[in-house]
Amino acid sequence: MFYLSPAKETIKNPNAMLINLGKENSIFNQFLSEIRDKDIQQDSMRFRRNMERLGELFAYEISKKLEFEEREVVSPLGISHMKVLKQFPVLATILRAGLPLHQGMLNYFDQSECAFVSAYRRHHKNGRFDIQLEYASSPVLDNKVLILIDPMLATGASMALTYKELLQFGKPKHTHIVTAIASAEGVNHLQRKVGTRDVTLWVGAVDDEMTAQSYIVPGLGDAGDLAFGSKFELD
Repeated sequence: MFYLSPAKETIKNPNAMLINLGKENSIFNQFLSEIRDKDIQQDSMRFRRNMERLGELFAYEISKKLEFEEREVVSPLGISHMKVLKQFPVLATILRAGLPLHQGMLNYFDQSECAFVSAYRRHHKNGRFDIQLEYASSPVLDNKVLILIDPMLATGASMALTYKELLQFGKPKHTHIVTAIASAEGVNHLQRKVGTRDVTLWVGAVDDEMTAQSYIVPGLGDAGDLAFGSKFELD
């Protein structure tokens, strides 16, 4: 049985750079509803594909915020002047749960460099946990657009620590943080720890509650397990 935290939490700074794609009617919400559905979740391939589709739609919307330049494209019959991306963003994800969402974005930003961070919850006997970062691999980030991807933003601690870790590879000119489902507590934590200058948070939905174990309610469960199978954690 899951127990809820004592009270709901709402976003304290809703006017910050927070873009919620789930608030508008689009096919995005169809895929979001399916990754939440406990019956559809039984098909791990469909769960991964739906998460990938969300990544593709996030990529499309984020592309509208990027810089474009005009380029001559030679077709078999002539020359066309087209506006194309000036620079592809760097795609960073938190292993392992972020891989399907990352793949969706990579389908669209197919010339992007990628960064990977290994982070996990280290649980203690008293029921509390802390976040452990074990590995980070990234290209140089100076003056590049960074897209940091993780499907769930619960407490926000993993994302904040990952962002801080990636800054060791350089200072991005702008960072887009992407998550399918966030908690209000996680959004507030991220805004405090990361700030809102040069950072945009993209979400599919914001849920107000979490369990005592820091799982988002209604959320969807453990995204990594649903995508790749249950894990055995060593002490």
